[in-house]
Order: sequence, then structure tokens, then C-alpha cells
Amino acid sequence: MAAVFRLEPGDRYNQTLAANIHPSDWINPLPTRRYNMVVIGGGTAGLVTAAGAAGLGASVALVEKTLMGGDCLNFGCVPSKALVRAARAAAEMRDADVYGIETVDVKVDFGKVMERMRRLRAQLSAKDSASRFQYELGVDVFIGEARFIGADAVEVGGQTLRFRKACIATGARAAAPPINGPRPSRISDQRNRLLVDGTSAPRRRAWCRSSRMRTVADASALWRRGDTNRTRATYPAARRRRSRAVGGARNRARRGAAADQGNG
Repeated sequence: MAAVFRLEPGDRYNQTLAANIHPSDWINPLPTRRYNMVVIGGGTAGLVTAAGAAGLGASVALVEKTLMGGDCLNFGCVPSKALVRAARAAAEMRDADVYGIETVDVKVDFGKVMERMRRLRAQLSAKDSASRFQYELGVDVFIGEARFIGADAVEVGGQTLRFRKACIATGARAAAPPINGPRPSRISDQRNRLLVDGTSAPRRRAWCRSSRMRTVADASALWRRGDTNRTRATYPAARRRRSRAVGGARNRARRGAAADQGNG
């Protein structure tokens, strides 16, 4: 059986999430003689690879030691989109007078924002669940840590999985940079997990990276404070230019379509 993996807080949404992506009662299947492919890592890349190969008729084993769905479902894409949507709603309410609507005093309950995020994440987790991949997509799902024991074999929980091809999709982990001087009391080497697992907004947060996911999280924090001017500065200029280019192309296409209808 799989080891118990605790998600905080232990509410019904996180219990549903854990039951889908790291079920404590999961029993690993008996390995086949030789898999066409063994995929190590059940994040976005690993899930897509396993599902695609199985859909083409290959025998596939998928190994994940922690949480199916990886960064995207659990700590990155899905949580950040939920935060950004709530932040945008608060900003639109604060700026309603621009549209001739009387504004109100907007108060953000961060605990409820995070509860909504956990509810949405739990609902989406069914798509990345161990049971769906094994019983609907035909992938043998092994929960545990994989260890290569040969050129064509890995060991998971005392069982040997032999393969023709292997895909290593284990992702990466953030590291604390060697900065001289006083160090913060808490440094997260678990991506943005400290924020996602929280129920109250942190008073301070310093970022030592500027990835796409980081800028989304930072813009969300600025939106929560209603600082819409600094929000524009947060996003990379190239991304803003790309958005304007896409919007301009759409407008030109619409004008062209309208002109065609008028000529017709």
C-alpha cells in the first residue's frame, strides 16, 4: 500500500485531492513481462507521455512517488489561476467607478479565496487520478520511488519493472542561492508550496526568480492590494507586446470579416 501523504489543511477538498492523486490504499499492480515504456514522474509531461503511449497501444507503466498531477495541478498552474481570478474580481470591483458603477469597500478574505482554490483543484484532480490512468487509460500506475537497477529495468517498492524505453519526467526543485548576510527565517525549496498550503496571506515574501509562474503569483499579490499600476510593470514587456500583437491581429481579422459582409 502507498504511504500516507498529508496535505494541509486537512479539509474535505484536500482529502478528495489526496484520494485521487496519492491514495493511501493504493496497491501497485503486478508488472508485466516487459513494458514498451516506463514513465518516471506523474507530472504534466509524464501524464501526457503515458496517456499518449497507451493510446497508441503500448504497454506503459507510470511511477510517481508523491502527487500525481505534479506542479501544474498541485502548486502551480491551477492554484495560480484561481488566485489571479479572485484578485482580478477584487480589482474590477475597486475600479468599478471607471464604468459608471458606484464602488464599494472591497474586503478580500484570503482564507475563503484559498478554500475556493482547493475546491477547484480537488474537482480537477479526477482527471489526473491514479484510478483514471489505470482503469480508464490502461496504464499500470505504481506509487513509490523508482530506482534504476539496470539498463532496462527499474525497481519500485520491491518490484522490478523491465522496459524497452524509459521516460524520465521528474521535473526540478528550486534551490536557495548562496547569498551572503542574514538569511530569512523560512526559505521555500518547494516551489510556491508555502503559499498554496496556507490559509492566511504571508506578511512578507521575497522572490529570487522570475519565471512565468513567479510573475503570475507576484501580480496576484499586487492585485490583492489593488496596486494595478505596479501590476503592469510586473509582467515582462515581451509578454505585453505579444498580447497586443495577438489582440491587433484579432481586430484586423474582425474588420476584414465585417468588410466582406458589407461588400457581399
